[in-house]
Amino acid sequence: MQNIKNTVMEVVLAVLPITFVVIILQFSLLWMPAEIFFQFLAGVVMVSVGLILFLLGVHVGLLPVGEMIGAALPKTKKISLIIFFGFLLGFVVTLAEPDVRVLALQVDLVSGGEVSRSLLIYSVAAGVGVFVALAMARIILNIKITYLLAAGYGLVFLLAAFTPAHFVPISFDAGGVTTGPMTVPFILALGIGVASVLRGKSASSDGFGLVALASIGPIIAVLLLGVFGG
Repeated sequence: MQNIKNTVMEVVLAVLPITFVVIILQFSLLWMPAEIFFQFLAGVVMVSVGLILFLLGVHVGLLPVGEMIGAALPKTKKISLIIFFGFLLGFVVTLAEPDVRVLALQVDLVSGGEVSRSLLIYSVAAGVGVFVALAMARIILNIKITYLLAAGYGLVFLLAAFTPAHFVPISFDAGGVTTGPMTVPFILALGIGVASVLRGKSASSDGFGLVALASIGPIIAVLLLGVFGG
C-alpha cells in the first residue's frame, strides 16, 4: 500500500504543473472552446490513471524480471548466449515502446508514406538490440564505455555526411524516443543484473550507461536507412 501511495503522489506531482499552466493559459490567452478544454481535463485524468498503473507495473513486474534475467544469463557462462539475449530483449522491448510508435506514425504522415511506419520501427528496434548486445559485451569484457561512445558517435557523424539531410533530425529523434518508459526500466534492470553477477561491488559503474549506448543504435540505424534507401 505504501508503494501505491508513493506512486500516486509521484504522478500527481508530475501532472499537476502542466495542468495548472494550461488552465492559466486557457483563462488568460487561449480561451479554447469548452468542449476541447473539458477533453483536456478528461485526458489529464486518463493520463494520471495510466501512469499510476504503468509505474506500478514497472515496479511489480519489469524491474524484478529484468534483474532476474540479467542475473541468470551470466550463470550459463556462455558469452554468445548473453549477447544474443541482450540483442533479443533490446529488440522486443523497443517494439513495445509507445514513443517509438508515435515517432514512426508522425514520420509516415509527414513523408507521405515514403518512410513507412513499420520499416522505421523495426530499424530503430534493431539498432537498440545491437547496442544492448554491445553493452552486454562491454560488461563481460570490461571495456570502457568512453571507447564505445566515442566510436558510436564518430560513426554517427560520418554517416550524417552521406545521408539525405531530412534523415539526420529523424535519426536523433529516434535516439531520443527509445529512452522511454518501457525501454529504460527494462534495459537498466538487465544491465544491473548482469553487472551484479559479473562485477559484484562495481555493478554501479558497470551496470549503468546501457541507455546511453542504446540511444546511439537507433541514430545509426536511421542514418543507414537514409544512406541505402534515402
